[in-house]
Amino acid sequence: MNLRQVFATNLRRIRHAQGFSQEDLAYAADVDRTYLSKLERGASNVGIDIIAKLARVLKIEPGELLKFPRRSTTRAK
Repeated sequence: MNLRQVFATNLRRIRHAQGFSQEDLAYAADVDRTYLSKLERGASNVGIDIIAKLARVLKIEPGELLKFPRRSTTRAK
């Protein structure tokens, strides 16, 4: 998984968890909804200013959007 995919997955997961539609989040963050859709699909690069806007609206630290998922420490038998 590359960083663009990590960002896309985290953005979509956090947006859903907080009950935002793409349209509502885009409006609140002053970002075009179609651009937000591209970000969530990993189809477009994101700039640091957009990360900051989205994090502000989602009330999270910007770095949360860039965190790789934790790997399981247990092995399947």
